[in-house]
Amino acid sequence: MDSPHWRLILNGKSAGNDALRAAVADVRERGIQLDVRVTWEGGDAGRYVNEAIADGVDTIVAGGGDGTLSEIAAALAHREEAAEALPALALIPMGTANDFATAAGIPTAPEKALALVAEASAVAVDLLQVEADEGFHWCVNLASGGFGTEVTVETDEKLKKMLGGLAYVITGVARLGRIEPVTAELQGPDFAWSGGFLALGLGNGRQAGGGQVLCPDAWINDGQIDVTVLPVLNGDLATVGTLLTRRDREALERLTRRARLPWLELSAAKPFTLNLDGEPVRSRRFRVTCVPGRLRMHLPPDCPLLVQA
Repeated sequence: MDSPHWRLILNGKSAGNDALRAAVADVRERGIQLDVRVTWEGGDAGRYVNEAIADGVDTIVAGGGDGTLSEIAAALAHREEAAEALPALALIPMGTANDFATAAGIPTAPEKALALVAEASAVAVDLLQVEADEGFHWCVNLASGGFGTEVTVETDEKLKKMLGGLAYVITGVARLGRIEPVTAELQGPDFAWSGGFLALGLGNGRQAGGGQVLCPDAWINDGQIDVTVLPVLNGDLATVGTLLTRRDREALERLTRRARLPWLELSAAKPFTLNLDGEPVRSRRFRVTCVPGRLRMHLPPDCPLLVQA
């Protein structure tokens, strides 16, 4: 039996991580072929994915945050092959917030994350396909809009490097006095909603923006999008602040509209932003579709995001 062949595609920001270097060395000592490619500029991840497929790699390991995971997953999903014919996907969380990894229960320590690849069988997971005015995108974790999206987009990179997930909170507090709701129409099977919203979550995963749980009941293998809409609260900034700091879950649930749908269309009179795993996309209309089982991924056997058999 041939030994496993893995390819680590690493965000260049993490190339000097000593714990990761030690973990890679340990995996190689156990007889697993593990090659490393480091991204430097846009498009590198996609080229490395195609190279890995041509080399017959069994598993592609994304080393980075939600954006790195999404970029590699998108490169795989854009291919014509079925999920079973593509390399499985794994993750070493090395980003600022690591929202997907946190919700999925993926260990943050590199040696434990790589051990999971060896120990856990790859399972089929859904992806969100997002059609905007200028083309198609893929989303692994969560598409978000409204206040939280603006916070994520506006958070300074240097602040994130210094403070990690806390940077999102600081940016959010700074924006409280200038909240502008998005007005849009949402349409899906047996679902319709229109009006102004402060927050919108379209979940394959459950949280984004440094720990904000927008879709608490989302599953990554149920073939459905978990939709969460937080309507305008009549300018009550104190209430908004309470909800954002997660001190009143009951109030949040009373105000929130939720649905579970295979697809959803969004439209507005003027362009607005959806944040797709940290990547802002601006458009007047979006169509979001859940594509069941588009990829296979190494996740903990007791992963909270999986519908257990």
